[in-house]
Amino acid sequence: MARSSFDLEEATIADVQAAMVAGQLTARGLVEQYLARIKALDRAGPELRSIIETNPDAPAIAGALDVEREATGPRGPLHGIPILLKDNIDTDDQMQTTAGSLALLGTRPTRDATVARQLRNAGAVLLGKANMSEWANFRSTHSSSGWSARGGQARNPYVLDRNPCGSSSGSATAIAANLAMVSLGTETDGSIVCPAHINGIVGIKPTVGLVSRVGVVPISHSQDTVGPMARTVRDAAILLGALTGVDSRDPATEASMGKSHADYLRFLDPDGLRGARIGVPRQVYFGYNPDVDTLVEAALDRMRELGATIVDPVDIPTAKRIVEDPAEFTVLLYEFKADLEVYLSSRVSDARFPNAPHMRTLADIIAFNSAHATEEMPYFGQERLEMAAEKGPLTEPAYQQALEQSRRLAGREGIDAVMDEWGLDALVAPTGGPAWATDLEHGDSVGGGSSSPAAMAGYPLVTVPAGFVADLPVGITFMGRAYSEPTLLQLAYAFEQATMLRRPPRFYRHCDKGI
Repeated sequence: MARSSFDLEEATIADVQAAMVAGQLTARGLVEQYLARIKALDRAGPELRSIIETNPDAPAIAGALDVEREATGPRGPLHGIPILLKDNIDTDDQMQTTAGSLALLGTRPTRDATVARQLRNAGAVLLGKANMSEWANFRSTHSSSGWSARGGQARNPYVLDRNPCGSSSGSATAIAANLAMVSLGTETDGSIVCPAHINGIVGIKPTVGLVSRVGVVPISHSQDTVGPMARTVRDAAILLGALTGVDSRDPATEASMGKSHADYLRFLDPDGLRGARIGVPRQVYFGYNPDVDTLVEAALDRMRELGATIVDPVDIPTAKRIVEDPAEFTVLLYEFKADLEVYLSSRVSDARFPNAPHMRTLADIIAFNSAHATEEMPYFGQERLEMAAEKGPLTEPAYQQALEQSRRLAGREGIDAVMDEWGLDALVAPTGGPAWATDLEHGDSVGGGSSSPAAMAGYPLVTVPAGFVADLPVGITFMGRAYSEPTLLQLAYAFEQATMLRRPPRFYRHCDKGI
């Protein structure tokens, strides 16, 4: 079978499966092509630094899947599909799981994360671990997104001196640059949708509880979720369907019973905007970049042409309070300390690294960073880790009150209230501003975002490409109530199919305009 004639650039899962059925491609050949492309673009050439390590077993796994396909047919749409995992998702194989930190290098999980096991069961090939903002960007108050001690600074493939956003930086950059078919990211607040929009791809931040978090280095059990990142809504929907289901080790997933789906493709309808009622929350989420606003206005006009009723404006009543209130950050500090120490207790020594220290507490990690400051803190510190270490147990009233406040402001008094009042199917807003220049010394200069209400409430988001500001892609976000992924995917797919605004990166060194 031919292994070198298939064009990887912008290939979809359907394209790959059709090529395999036609005998034009094998899973092993596909893996080998991606590994060659990673070597050429991620390790050399523009040096994207989006991938921390590749899976040495990937070619053999793909070859075994080829044999299985010949013998019994494919397991499903992900059979033989190479997938990247963010480096905070456990795999029980030769790869490390470190959240980008040297502190976790040399210890290992005892089993796959639930999502990794689900992907293996679906026939996917775990191609490698994607670079990320170290500790999911919960280390410093002035960090640079996409930087980790293990992976260095990931780059934006559209303009290399621009930031890829985070914390799922490499998961987005690699897919934008066609280094794998699809990837998994994680989000606490913006960590899937921001890098997806800044890198011109689709990102799904699922409802908290739709997808298991077992075996994922945590920040917050009340906000963390794992989600797909892909070049098309269809591919993201395929990946989402493989990840759902109740996991007895993650109590949050119990609420998804009867509300999740193994197949989200059935909700994709190119005419899916017709008859939809979509609200536009302008307060807070518009006005930070005139070029982005112009693109979103054009997107709203296109949705009207496609039959949607655009209700504009319909501000989230608590939008300003969500920005100003410290409740979310308080929750994250408390939960990071508690959840991380539970996670650390699940790791064991790795015989390949007999002298590696074993991190058991947040205090251990802080001490490790201080002792290895040259490698771990050459540009910024660990202020957030230190703030979290000062917090007490989750039984403290300060935590309980902050959690209730956060959920109420974003959910019952926020997204739920505005959608009830106006009878809406979804809300739509700019995902964020264009990518900023990477600045390791001073950190990020993020230009707006709309992820916080859904993050605090545990509700879903879907971001899809909306166009370009100069050479830099930007996206729009569809948001809704808990478990409204079918509706959001329907709307996002209809918009995508009518506009087709994604285009692959060309690895420019600088923007063609002074932005």
